[in-house]
Amino acid sequence: MKALITGASSGIGRDMARVLAKKGYSLILVARRIERLKELQKELKGNIKIISLDLSNIDNVYKLYNETKDEEIDLVINNAGFGLFGEFYETDLDTELKMIDVNCRAPHILTKLYLKDMIKKNRGRILNVCSSAGFMAGPRLSTYYATKNYLLKLTMAINEELRQMKSDVHISALCPGPVATEFNRVAKGTFKVREADSYKVAEYAIRKTLKNKMIIVPTLFMKLTLFFNRFAPYRLSLMVAYYIQKRKTRGNNG
Repeated sequence: MKALITGASSGIGRDMARVLAKKGYSLILVARRIERLKELQKELKGNIKIISLDLSNIDNVYKLYNETKDEEIDLVINNAGFGLFGEFYETDLDTELKMIDVNCRAPHILTKLYLKDMIKKNRGRILNVCSSAGFMAGPRLSTYYATKNYLLKLTMAINEELRQMKSDVHISALCPGPVATEFNRVAKGTFKVREADSYKVAEYAIRKTLKNKMIIVPTLFMKLTLFFNRFAPYRLSLMVAYYIQKRKTRGNNG
């Protein structure tokens, strides 16, 4: 079995690599930071290939596919992504456009290209790392929430298409809440609530993906939050989200 993981140099992506290596998977690990990838390659046992690419450059997304399309990949994990805290009128436009490229365009392209190959073979799985943010709107983290809405709804729609086809190809969406990763530092914010353990989230996500679950929400707290959010008026939900994000932001965005 072979898996490809983007954003594999840290956080959930790195821990998914650890989980899959223990299960005997050969791995193709993709990230910008080559030194981090080399460290992980040394740590893991088995057949580990590393590829250093910045997926905010869409040419690199196609390059990644072309380099790996003949690898007989069983599982593709689109994990690369980042966020940016702050009022929408103040946040940097170039950073936001780069975020849209990494969080939306890159997984969209990779999902479509690998999915075509998997459908031809009638086997394979794709896991798109979304977020609980994909179910909501997020004032002061607006672009990030919007990208995760895009990826989650895209994944759900494809899942139904595959189900109607009675295909043996499956696609899942991982939707965690706050996780102890580098997300906060990159986004220039900090969580005031307890963060889930990254390895436990990765382990849970892989287990549910292999069981072909469509939407994967790792913690009971997040499951309850999303359940009750269904019944909240939009304005109340937005006000709560704004207050939570305001408490996170710091520095120039505070």
